[in-house]
Amino acid sequence: MDEIAFLEEMLSIPSPTGKEDAVAAYLVEQMAALGFEAHRDEAGNAVGTIGNRAAAREIVLLGHMDTVPGLVPVRKEGGRLHGRGAVDAKGPLAAFVLAAARAAGNLDSARVVVIGAVEEEGDARGARHLARTVAPPWCAIIGEPSGWEGITLGYKGVLSLAYRLFQPASHSAGQEPTAAERAVGFWNRLMAHAEAVNDGESGRFHTLDPTLRTLNTSSDGLSDGVTMRIVTRIPPGVPAAELRQRLNGWRDGAELTFHSSDPPIQSEKNMPLVRALLRSIRAEGGKPRFKLKTGTSDMNVVGPAWGCPIVAYGPGDSSLDHTPQEHIEIDEYLRAIEVLARVLETLA
Repeated sequence: MDEIAFLEEMLSIPSPTGKEDAVAAYLVEQMAALGFEAHRDEAGNAVGTIGNRAAAREIVLLGHMDTVPGLVPVRKEGGRLHGRGAVDAKGPLAAFVLAAARAAGNLDSARVVVIGAVEEEGDARGARHLARTVAPPWCAIIGEPSGWEGITLGYKGVLSLAYRLFQPASHSAGQEPTAAERAVGFWNRLMAHAEAVNDGESGRFHTLDPTLRTLNTSSDGLSDGVTMRIVTRIPPGVPAAELRQRLNGWRDGAELTFHSSDPPIQSEKNMPLVRALLRSIRAEGGKPRFKLKTGTSDMNVVGPAWGCPIVAYGPGDSSLDHTPQEHIEIDEYLRAIEVLARVLETLA
């Protein structure tokens, strides 16, 4: 199969979160043509299995098919392939499929399961289904851009919430704090707590980072209201349940609705999966480096559920995620396929 044409076709099929059917059908069709047993599961994930189906050792390569909204015209230009999803994360997913197909003849003692998950950019519905229904594999690689020489060992966790407060309208000359002032007080307490937690910490992976995404006030003359949306990135060592308890203690009559909550995750360097990646990157002439990321991925969802060795790897520059300039270096994409094929052969 033409590796570049395969990715180019995937990029040409729009698949914003919740609308992955067309790209999933293409992926299942192409995996079947490459020798996979391919289907879609109950959540809509595209699943392909190759290698020794009877082997006890299972290696999962989990990417995602969906993208954020926004049209980035697909084109090849100056050694680059442009398109929405080139980096996040159809490039890594395409590399998974092609590497597993290339290594298939040497998978005597293992089977490889390549999965294109749905709704990673939303509420991770595809990964949550896998965490509930799939038995822990021997090891797993999550398809996210790390650069072909990079190995991502960890992601921060996340806790997001909606704050909502309504109270009787009051005169601006009155003594009672306004709804807006009470909301600001809640936000200030969270920021003060983050400053205390972060005291002496260096590096953003180890800091508690709240972000105020939206703040809106309203009044109909009888009642005043305020809503906020807050997303807090959580480092290792800060339990989300403990933070949630603190926030509930500060709400002062406001209604708090907690949405996504995923724990941080960080893998060890000294394990066969990482050693195989290190050797394979060096064999391709690269200088491997480790990364810790301040966002989240499906690794936060399936990692704690499966409890197996797990890292994230894939071609692409993550600073281009979600941008109008999203593109992947074609040479990097091809190198990542070679690295992954070598890793699978080593692990099998």
